[in-house]
Amino acid sequence: QVTRALVGRTVADVERDLILETLKHCLGNRTHAANILGISIRTLRNKLNEYSDGGLPITPAGAGDMHRAAATA
Repeated sequence: QVTRALVGRTVADVERDLILETLKHCLGNRTHAANILGISIRTLRNKLNEYSDGGLPITPAGAGDMHRAAATA
């Protein structure tokens, strides 16, 4: 159950995981991820910079392009 997995975690931790997993789902497409999350691209960029500065790996922009190129090769 999703709710039980959230209990005991900070809002910041849950927000970070949601943002990073959504970005991964969107294959690095920041515009699409921001739209899904209901936040501006600027807010997403600021959050990603914050996470990157903290040492977290971020799905690179354009990761979907590489995925599509591999699929069509």
